[in-house]
Amino acid sequence: MIIRPWSCDSFVALPDTTRNGSVVFGKNSDRPAGEAQPLRRHPAHAAGAPLHLAYVTVDDAPAYAHIGSAPFWCWGYEIGVNEHRVAIGNEAVFTRPWAAAVAREKAGDTQAAGLLGMELVRLGLERGGTAREALSVITGLLERHGQWGSAIVGAPHVEGAYDNSFLIADPREAWVLETMGRDWAARRLTHGSDSISNELTIRTDADLTSAGLRDAAAGHGWPADRPLDIADAFTDPHTPLQVSHIRRRRSHQLLTDAAPHGIDVDTAKRVLRDHLEDSFLGGPSFDAARPDFHTLCMHEHPSGFTWGNTAASLVVELSTDTSRPTTLWWCPVTPCTGAYLPITLEADALPDPLTLPTAPGATWDPRDHRQPQHDPASVWWRFQHLLDAAKDPASRDFAARAARLRAVFDELETRWSHTLPTSVDAPAELADFTRDCLAEASAAATRLAHEFGADPGTAVDPRWAPPTT
Repeated sequence: MIIRPWSCDSFVALPDTTRNGSVVFGKNSDRPAGEAQPLRRHPAHAAGAPLHLAYVTVDDAPAYAHIGSAPFWCWGYEIGVNEHRVAIGNEAVFTRPWAAAVAREKAGDTQAAGLLGMELVRLGLERGGTAREALSVITGLLERHGQWGSAIVGAPHVEGAYDNSFLIADPREAWVLETMGRDWAARRLTHGSDSISNELTIRTDADLTSAGLRDAAAGHGWPADRPLDIADAFTDPHTPLQVSHIRRRRSHQLLTDAAPHGIDVDTAKRVLRDHLEDSFLGGPSFDAARPDFHTLCMHEHPSGFTWGNTAASLVVELSTDTSRPTTLWWCPVTPCTGAYLPITLEADALPDPLTLPTAPGATWDPRDHRQPQHDPASVWWRFQHLLDAAKDPASRDFAARAARLRAVFDELETRWSHTLPTSVDAPAELADFTRDCLAEASAAATRLAHEFGADPGTAVDPRWAPPTT
């Protein structure tokens, strides 16, 4: 049985629901276990040579400075923020056009490959100075190049392809963008909060659509005499939605409950760390070694029931006050076992350990790559190692170990939030602050791994160990 990549959750809280009037954006990027997802930083630059992406080549254009969280093999991003404080994240969705493409491919009718959703995230960040501009960039490229192709290491197109939805935000508004092949629909958000997962959510409330959307719906059997319900018309009926629907309702509930008190960065972190605590499904029985549900903070099950792990998590406040730095709170691997590191967009560099493993560069096609191996120099791998140590099934003690991790990392995060630099005019100081926080977090991770009986230089999980000769 093919386990589809039906994980990832994004949300946004608009200024009327937040504590300080900024927009709060958050996302968990769920990917196959062991798929390293480092950070990348790119300065603004002029247009250059054409971009040779995973499957297609597109013309380059002038690009804004940006930081993104990228699967190690991928040109694009799962999550990112640019210098104009535009944030974008994407989700896999499974639509009738996608299902038709899979069927044709299986029948031997090879489909022309197109753009990956992660590539569209980065292109939107590079070329969009507002959320609305980024929306236009993504939809224009989608209509021209289409989307089709594996986005999973080593998987063929029929197993690794999916359509995409996007959450695009800036300091004033946000857009939900949902795509079906080359067609799309978008809903504008100006107040309240909203969240997306691995399902279509736009029904009859689209603010913008592609010109051919109605005809495409008719081609998939939607009656001409009925108002177009986009989610109903385009959702693949053979893809179950319960694993995404429960998570989306959970994030919506947590944000709604927090709104009267003001949503802030700490609220967002709690949402992204959620394992259905304080609900009739959650509580102290949760075990990351044997998770019973697809929760917002995703963990793989040894049976393959769940698809993978949260590979990275990001929270950012998008403020209209450009005199203050924009801080990305980025957590490698599962946020329940990790620390959200403060990374400022205006810093002049990223510490090298955040960027490992480096981009392969020779090819962006995931079918040409294999999972990388444990690397103690990489921050991402250090926290994967800590997760593996914490959930060691031989200890049968994940709850206590997770509590220990939270006691250490929560103290660090609180102190960092109280000492954030406040000026954008000192990029070197901003970089030094991140470097100091990273050193503290890495030392704590090493110490905690030793407490749990693990050697940080050696992979706990044999899947990540170098092959023996």
